[in-house]
Amino acid sequence: MSDIIKLLPDVIANQIAAGEVVQRPASVVKELLENSVDAGGKQVSLIVKDAGKSLIQVIDDGIGMSETDARMSFERHATSKIRAAEDLFSIRTKGFRGEALASIGAIAQVEMKTRTEHKELGTLLCVEGTQVKKQEPAATPTGTSISVKNLFFNVPARRNFLKSNPVEMRHIMDEFFRVALAHPEVAFSLYQNDLETFQLESSKLSQRIVGLFGKNYREQLVPCQEETPHLAIQGYIGRPEFARKTRGEQFFFINNRFVKNNYLNHAVSTGFEGLIADDQYPFYVLFISIDPKHVDVNVHPTKTEVKFDDERTIYGIVKSAVKQSLGANSVSPSLDFGTDVNFEAIARSGLNFDRQVLSSKAEMDYSKFKTASPREEQNLKNWENLFTKAQSEADYSKEVLQKEQSPSEQRDHIVVSSSVNQPESPDQASDVKSAPWQLHRHYVLKQVKSGLMVMDQQLAHERILFERFSQQLQAKEGLSQQSLFPAHVELNPADFSLVMELEDEIRSLGFVFDVFGKNTIAIQGIPADVKETNEKVLFEGLIEQFKWNKESLTVDRKENIARALAKRSCVKPGAGMDQVEMDAMIDQLFACQQPNYTPEGKPTFVLLGLDKIANFFNR
Repeated sequence: MSDIIKLLPDVIANQIAAGEVVQRPASVVKELLENSVDAGGKQVSLIVKDAGKSLIQVIDDGIGMSETDARMSFERHATSKIRAAEDLFSIRTKGFRGEALASIGAIAQVEMKTRTEHKELGTLLCVEGTQVKKQEPAATPTGTSISVKNLFFNVPARRNFLKSNPVEMRHIMDEFFRVALAHPEVAFSLYQNDLETFQLESSKLSQRIVGLFGKNYREQLVPCQEETPHLAIQGYIGRPEFARKTRGEQFFFINNRFVKNNYLNHAVSTGFEGLIADDQYPFYVLFISIDPKHVDVNVHPTKTEVKFDDERTIYGIVKSAVKQSLGANSVSPSLDFGTDVNFEAIARSGLNFDRQVLSSKAEMDYSKFKTASPREEQNLKNWENLFTKAQSEADYSKEVLQKEQSPSEQRDHIVVSSSVNQPESPDQASDVKSAPWQLHRHYVLKQVKSGLMVMDQQLAHERILFERFSQQLQAKEGLSQQSLFPAHVELNPADFSLVMELEDEIRSLGFVFDVFGKNTIAIQGIPADVKETNEKVLFEGLIEQFKWNKESLTVDRKENIARALAKRSCVKPGAGMDQVEMDAMIDQLFACQQPNYTPEGKPTFVLLGLDKIANFFNR
């Protein structure tokens, strides 16, 4: 039997290795941007065309490369970062494997121009499918410029797996954000199809966050800082009231390297415990500085996963740092030993109280607050807000209690009668029996032949709107109600790219909007079936819900966006409904193809049979 095991040619081996390093255009962007930062670049430009499929170009003003280094950089496992195996545990740079340029050159047409500071001429190098096509001297500025053209030109099967341009561009944006956040001292620019998308100057981290995500992030940033002998943490977390239902804007950096680590994410979420709902995720950009010998960064080809030698200690420090930051910035409740315990107990009780009934000591402490420090003055305002809230809640509770205990109200609204005493008008009696009524502005109750139907108004309306929006998406004919004045919505670049990707579906639902400047749209109209009057809140909620569905569900785009708009525009608990509206909702629900359940599978109504009701009374 002849030998069957052969060595693969270098061309095929490089293409196989490229499959691990270069998964999509965003992978090329990540590797090239990190190389520019490692080279000491202070001005880095990213130029993208056709979502990276036609061109990805990165230009920096770093130290550049000599003629020999330029040629060696395209060889597999050629690197300037490692000399011995021990160096793997002292890495503070981004790239170190020596596979990036070799993998990119194996599946694309690459042109490199580079020059060191002390050379008059630089080097021009052209590589195509691992083959060097040209290498010659060239006039070029100090630094390096790498152009990657026609990605996957020689691996068409891989190219067929790429998504649409908006999807690939969002992945490129993600990589750009991560590198730009990790190095606010470096100026970055991004050009997409010859249009400037970002022009970020060298700045502080807070300014870089605002420059990337928008001005509305300025008011939600809370500084987070902690230093221990084991590690140091610094960065910003978002205020709890700005938490979202998607975890997209969460960034962890270990020694300035972006990482994905669910363990650390859980530590931050635990720090927000009690301040946000379980299905919400806070914003944060946190940097952990730790001795590289305690971190293993060589566990994944994309270098986004790391392992720690003592995860539990790091978990505790991160959680403690988040809690301390929230408490120090008056975001979460904290102990204040200058406050009288009696005053605190009364405030928490939520009862109707007056400052005149406080003890003399509490009055004296309260008077001290008026001439206290700014932080204590802020605490005073919080106490006053708490007093006002407690006052209003107590008044409301008192009003409800009076209504429930008033005999006259009971006579007006609760009538217990017998069929013997009903008038001889069967039509009128039938109308009274079938009339629905609302319970606590949450449920709609109606008498049916078998007993009593209890319908959840929010879930029922969600089912109705979902089927209506699904039909409009299929027919591409959504009715709109025009707004008197257009509402301007400023989105972050990733959300704006998502809106452009979903433009046809959003317009089919009845939204009328135009692009109004950079990452901003002007909403001229909203779907006619939606009662929400705040166009900005409705539109932002639609995008947020769509992203949450995309992470949690496996449904197609049209069903996803129909679910998202139905969830965000349905009637909420607490909304009052008159007789006509309740009758219309019941009729519309039972006209649906699937009236029993919401798109998520929750029941829209339950039936209480007469036998079941009788069991409540042991009959």
